[in-house]
Amino acid sequence: MYDGVLILESLKVGTELDGVPLTVTKVSRQAVSGTSVGQPAVWSLLEFEVERGEDLAEVLAGVLDSPGWYADFHDEHEIFVIFPGRVFRYRRGDDAAREEAKEFGRGLAIPEAQLDWTR
Repeated sequence: MYDGVLILESLKVGTELDGVPLTVTKVSRQAVSGTSVGQPAVWSLLEFEVERGEDLAEVLAGVLDSPGWYADFHDEHEIFVIFPGRVFRYRRGDDAAREEAKEFGRGLAIPEAQLDWTR
């Protein structure tokens, strides 16, 4: 089972996240600082569990807004980091793969402080 957090504001307006069963574990709204241009100052967070990570990654790659958004989720063995149109999947502890994903995020002008997903 994979665990993650989805920022609902990261979804393209008019899209739907369907076809992949999620278990919602928590919903919250938080004021955030250090946002990039175009990101709101308050985010709606959906914490979830999902069994089929590959399926969710594929769907998210098609519905995340750009630029400046990503989603991530993980289990005890691997991590998925998804940007609009691009999925990174790597084993935990693979620092080179993590850095490759972070570099891609930097290219989308995602603030460094936001490139902080689980190791």
